[in-house]
Amino acid sequence: MSENLNERLEQSSHGPLQTKPDERRRYLGSLRERVYLKMTITDLENPINRQIFLNHINEYKDYQILINGKMDQNEAIDQIEASCSKENIPFTLISDENAQTNPDSAAILVVAKSAINKDRIAIKQVYPPEFPKEQLNQPKKESFWHKLFHRGDTE
Repeated sequence: MSENLNERLEQSSHGPLQTKPDERRRYLGSLRERVYLKMTITDLENPINRQIFLNHINEYKDYQILINGKMDQNEAIDQIEASCSKENIPFTLISDENAQTNPDSAAILVVAKSAINKDRIAIKQVYPPEFPKEQLNQPKKESFWHKLFHRGDTE
């Protein structure tokens, strides 16, 4: 009995046990089930991805934005912080042990207060690139059979 009590006292002195510590390191202290959008450090370096994020920033008013605070402070981070402040979107710089600086580590996360369980969270999945209009309006090529049986047709 006294061993259990000592064990519990020892554990409580270190604070409550954290659920899913590996997942929390990957998602800046949050959980995957709460993430609406994720931009990696590599994604953030791409100006197109930054512009997509800034164009859709009004969609994040019901969320919180987590920013990796261990990245070098640059123009992209300044733009995102300024846009969040302007739109009254809460954001937090995370610079504890959860923030990592690998190219595939999270740079920006848009997270909910509770679980939303969204399947696709990468910025390229949430906002896929649009097809160029010239590809969409190309005339259809006629098949061999159409040419064979509709040789004299004029429309």
